[in-house]
Amino acid sequence: MTRQTPYSIMCFGDSLTWGWVPNPDSVPTTRYGLDARWTRVMAKALGEDYAVIEEGLNARTTNQDDPTDPRLNGSAYLPTAVASHLPLDLVILMLGTNDTKAVFRREPIDIVTGMSVLVGQVLSSAGGVGSVYPAPHVLVVAPPALAAMPDPCFAAMFEGAKAKTEALAKGYRDLARFLKVDFLDAGEVITTDGSDGIHLSAQANAVLGAAMADKVREILA
Repeated sequence: MTRQTPYSIMCFGDSLTWGWVPNPDSVPTTRYGLDARWTRVMAKALGEDYAVIEEGLNARTTNQDDPTDPRLNGSAYLPTAVASHLPLDLVILMLGTNDTKAVFRREPIDIVTGMSVLVGQVLSSAGGVGSVYPAPHVLVVAPPALAAMPDPCFAAMFEGAKAKTEALAKGYRDLARFLKVDFLDAGEVITTDGSDGIHLSAQANAVLGAAMADKVREILA
C-alpha cells in the first residue's frame, strides 16, 4: 500500500501529554497553550510532512481501572482511539506515572505489564473498522521520575511512587526490546521540574518535544 502523506502520529498519554500547567496548589489547573506543549513543539520541529494527533488525558493509567473515574483506564480507550485515527504511521505511548499511585498498590512489573497491553493493542490494530490500513509503529516512552511534592494531598496520593517511576525506564526499555518496538527514556533529556513535583515546566516541554522529533525522524524517515 502506498503511504499517505503527511506521516500521521498519535501521542497517547496522560497529563504530561495533555499539557498540565504545574502549580504548588496542585488543582485546579490550566493547560499549556498550543505552542508550549511538547506535542506541538515536536510537530513544529518535524514540519509539514508530519501530522500530530494529541490524545492526552489527565490521570490516565496504562490498564488500571481508577475508582474515582471510569474514563481513566488507557487500555479501555486506546483501541477506539487508534481505529478512529487510522491511517497512522506511529503511536507514541507515554504512560505509567499514574499507575504508581498508592491506591493501586502496583509494582513496576505490573506497570510494565500494563504498557505491554497497550503495545499489543496497537500492534494488533491492522484494519481498524472496515479499513485496510496496517498497524502503526510504536514508540514506548518512559516518563521522567517523580520529584518532591509540596502539596500533602499529592504526596499522599503518590506515597512510595518515586522509586517506582525510577524503575520504569529499565522495565520499558526491556519490554520494547522484547516486543521489537522503539523506546525513548524521557528522563535522559528532562527531569520532572514542575512546582508540583509531577508535571513539566514549559522549558521541559520544549526540550522533550525536540527530543521526540529527533526520535520520530529516526523511526519514520
